[in-house]
Amino acid sequence: MTTEIKVPVLPESVADASVATWHVSVGDTVTRDQILVDIETDKVVLEVVAPEDGVVTEILQEEGATVLGDQLLAKIEDAAGASAPAAAAPKAAEAKASAPAAPAGEAKTIQIKVPVLPESVADATIATWHVQEGQAVSRDENLVDIETDKVVLEVVSPEDGIITKIISPEGETVLGEQLIAEVTLGSAAAVATPAAAEESSSADDVLTPSVRRLISEKGLDASKIKGTGKNGRVSKEDVESFMKTQASAPKASAPASAAVPSSQVLGERTQKRVPMTRLRKTIAKRLLEAKNSTAMLTTFNEINMKPIMDLRKQYKDVFEERHGARLGFMSFYVKAVVEALKRFPDVNASIDGDDIVYHNYFDVSIAVSTPRGLVTPVLRDCDKLGFAEIENGIRALAIKGRDGKLTVDEMQGGNFTVTNGGVFGSLLSTPILNLPQAAILGMHKIQDRPMAVNGKVEILPMMYLALSYDHRLVDGKESVGFLVTIKELLEDPTRLLLDV
Repeated sequence: MTTEIKVPVLPESVADASVATWHVSVGDTVTRDQILVDIETDKVVLEVVAPEDGVVTEILQEEGATVLGDQLLAKIEDAAGASAPAAAAPKAAEAKASAPAAPAGEAKTIQIKVPVLPESVADATIATWHVQEGQAVSRDENLVDIETDKVVLEVVSPEDGIITKIISPEGETVLGEQLIAEVTLGSAAAVATPAAAEESSSADDVLTPSVRRLISEKGLDASKIKGTGKNGRVSKEDVESFMKTQASAPKASAPASAAVPSSQVLGERTQKRVPMTRLRKTIAKRLLEAKNSTAMLTTFNEINMKPIMDLRKQYKDVFEERHGARLGFMSFYVKAVVEALKRFPDVNASIDGDDIVYHNYFDVSIAVSTPRGLVTPVLRDCDKLGFAEIENGIRALAIKGRDGKLTVDEMQGGNFTVTNGGVFGSLLSTPILNLPQAAILGMHKIQDRPMAVNGKVEILPMMYLALSYDHRLVDGKESVGFLVTIKELLEDPTRLLLDV
């Protein structure tokens, strides 16, 4: 019996996914619930497991391939079905052994193509080549990064071989299944032609060890250096002369390159112009959408953090010993946000077309910095969580984000976002809305400043708060009242316990 392994159903907000890592190979025996492959979307990494015990008979999508929901990835045969191919293997091997061998001078060449692009992606861009022509590559080695609007696809070598031709250079726009390179299978020694071997041999004869070392250190191409010694031998003087010629070449060609004046105007100063990546274009598009489709406004306030810092200093050791979690600032922020959302329901709402949707629950998105970028996983039902549960929940989301293990459910939803730029040293900022939410709260760096308290100047740990909100839904009165409520709750944390 054959079992088909397919891509999980993707949510509506995710158009496609990428095959990240295969944990099995063809012929491997797998058990029920064993992880077969990691599927990566632009938000989370999905683990696909084996539904039954069996043997992997076919892998249809290699690592780096772009796939759609419910697309076939692999096939698994049960023990009975897999025995037949196993029995036929010796016969196939015997037939292969009896077949005439291919001529030694003929090497098989395979084509490296762009993976199939999903319907929502029209084209892609060659981002980075990790290899060069003539370079030996091994099976599953990453050859090139291809960037789309949503993800970066890694194209790997299907076999060991030599890169014989790179057709599409970096920066070129390509289509799905377009030919971008060619690889000649086999090791470097096996695919080298007699002519190449003879050329290499003759090159070794005309290059002394010291000259070869000098050429290697300077990163020069020995085939372009003309030797003036006996039998065309290249000397150190020939290498130095070639280097001087290369150095003077840009100056000689300056009149011809007058169409590009930047280098001549800048003189010794240089600048680099590179096209914007597709991912950066997508980020820019979404940020512009938030600014252009909402009436976004930001209001500010500042809070005295001394009461919370004194409270943490007094109870942090006992708290950590009892709950197994470090008492941080985020639990206070989230608790204050939830209480303020209860008092100002417009901030806990969102606009859907011509309707206003009021949420009677409190799911708070927490901005988390990960190696893949900033993500906002959701902490559910924060009004029902204690300080320790909030701290443990945020820590768990941060670890999952770092390891790329956040699920789609953990990324979806959220009524309000809290972002803490203070951990990176930000003193003041205006956060951008996380659509379709109506507001986002920005926390910042805690810094000692002289403050007037009861007619006297005191040095207090102060922090700026920034609330960005959609003015179509939230009026100035509600936004300022919301921010002042958070300020009052954080400056007197006992009010969080007394609900006053």
